[in-house]
Amino acid sequence: MPRLPRLVRISYDGPTAPAATQGRPAAGHRVLVGKGITFDSGGLSLKPAVSMIGMKTDMSGAAAVLGTMTALPALGVPGRVTGLLCIAENMIGGSAMRPGDVITCWGGTTVEVLNTDAEGRLVLADGLAYAAGELGADVIVDLATLTGAIAVALGRRTAGLFSSDDDLAAELAAAADTAGERVWRLPLTEDYRPALDSPVADLANIGRALDVGGGSITAALFLREFAGKLPWAHLDIAGTTRSESDDGEISRGGTGWGVRTLLSWLAAGATAPADASAQTG
Repeated sequence: MPRLPRLVRISYDGPTAPAATQGRPAAGHRVLVGKGITFDSGGLSLKPAVSMIGMKTDMSGAAAVLGTMTALPALGVPGRVTGLLCIAENMIGGSAMRPGDVITCWGGTTVEVLNTDAEGRLVLADGLAYAAGELGADVIVDLATLTGAIAVALGRRTAGLFSSDDDLAAELAAAADTAGERVWRLPLTEDYRPALDSPVADLANIGRALDVGGGSITAALFLREFAGKLPWAHLDIAGTTRSESDDGEISRGGTGWGVRTLLSWLAAGATAPADASAQTG
């Protein structure tokens, strides 16, 4: 029995934020977007059996957003925060998405699906476009167990950070350091962007036009297309989201990575650009 996808919206309106923090503008509307694939078989681009075992934690980005939103009232975090949980299963079946399908995302962008196991970026695309186009976000941060490549690059205790805005990237890196969760900023290499071109759609969901490698980078470049001109950051938590053993403060299983970093960032009064309207075009 298929379980239909859902986009869950959680709203929080905290105390009035200070007019400015250390000379910077006050926090605006911050939107957190979490990948919530409740089980990922890979779809018709089926994963090997051993790779499916941990896929019940493929919803860890959405879980981190939910955990963060739940804690905001107790902490009295100032300002407006919205959480979007992009929830779906990626399963096989007669109605499953097929390689070669062209789908239309929220807002009208079309995507050629070349690999159904690159599904997380598709649900995030809707969440990011909805945040930028419908919610009037000032800043967007997404969390996702997006690519196995990030674990190869950074291991199991460091998340990948990508951002279109240097100030936002610095704030998140500082928040992660304060919270005891490590991030490493990686580049949005513009030379790799043509790899996502498609002859039949606006984008392809994996690199096809150029053999550039850098799977985590091309995935982040894909997501950036849906955040408009807003300050946006992407945390690839595929390596950090679960642990095979107890390790310090980390218990075996799901780690909850990202909740501490997000709360540290939000509680510090993360800031929006001085002229957010100019950023949105």
